[in-house]
Amino acid sequence: MTGAGVWSPRGVRWRALLVVSAILVLLGYGIGGYMLLGSSPSSAVYLTIMTLTTEGSSASDRLSTGGKLFTASLAVLGVAVFVAALGVVGTALVEGRFGPRGRMRRMQHRIDTLRDHFIICAYGRVGQAVAREFEADGIPFVVIDSKAELEEVMQRDKVAYLIDNASSEQALRRAGIDRARGLVCAVDSDAENVYITLTARALNPAIAIVSRASESASVDRLARAGASSVVSPYVSSGRRMALLAVRPHIVDFLEFSRPGTSDCRLEEIRIAADSHLLGRPLRQACKGVLPLLVRRADGTLLPRPDPDSALHPGDTLIVFGDLGALRPLEE
Repeated sequence: MTGAGVWSPRGVRWRALLVVSAILVLLGYGIGGYMLLGSSPSSAVYLTIMTLTTEGSSASDRLSTGGKLFTASLAVLGVAVFVAALGVVGTALVEGRFGPRGRMRRMQHRIDTLRDHFIICAYGRVGQAVAREFEADGIPFVVIDSKAELEEVMQRDKVAYLIDNASSEQALRRAGIDRARGLVCAVDSDAENVYITLTARALNPAIAIVSRASESASVDRLARAGASSVVSPYVSSGRRMALLAVRPHIVDFLEFSRPGTSDCRLEEIRIAADSHLLGRPLRQACKGVLPLLVRRADGTLLPRPDPDSALHPGDTLIVFGDLGALRPLEE
């Protein structure tokens, strides 16, 4: 909640300020009233406190009829202020646990636990499709979207999310861009995707950025801004339709190897400097799986790699096999 919201008539702090003011006015009313009835300042303070703490019955017996009526009015006002104070405290507790601020705090804690995750910017049709693929593959992610009306959808889908502007440095930092594995720009505005890409690249030079481009003219701009890959939904849809028309079985194979559709899949294995696969020939490293391609650290592609060729740091291995055989490669 921002400054204006905190101090609005519905804000907890504003209501707490009203209660504190009411208590001060009530004390002034009691002390001033007893002094007007002839009590000394110290006696007036004593009678006021005793009345408000419901301990003043014996002290009020010595008062005149007017004093007793005044004491009764002070007691009634004290009960009213006490009830109001209880309401403010109860509201603060409920809103802190179940309200927007409590929900925001719990969501931020959930995001803070993510490591090696992806950030999806925008939760429209493209963003939701990306999220479903990540969920099927067990990949952690967080969504950033500025549209408050999508919050109910994201809650329904049980995704980690932030209602914020994805081009904001603060939002990207809150989403954990410094420890993220990649970022997907799925906003339907190319200009905003360019700005998000520039901001994300400045915050994390090593992060992989995949950006959507609605216009063909935006592809080069996004690449220059720092996008690792640029995807045009219309071009991709056209290519897929053409492939379905000409080579439908290839599409069937790719669909078959998607996560969540079968026990077999295509997998990308990155060879780190401490990988147990380093220096081992493919025939030993790829037991039970089919090596399809090796991409060397310098970008050289080796289709149908030699079974006796060894793997080096920075290489990427593309294999096909069942989950049980793939698991040792991913460890």
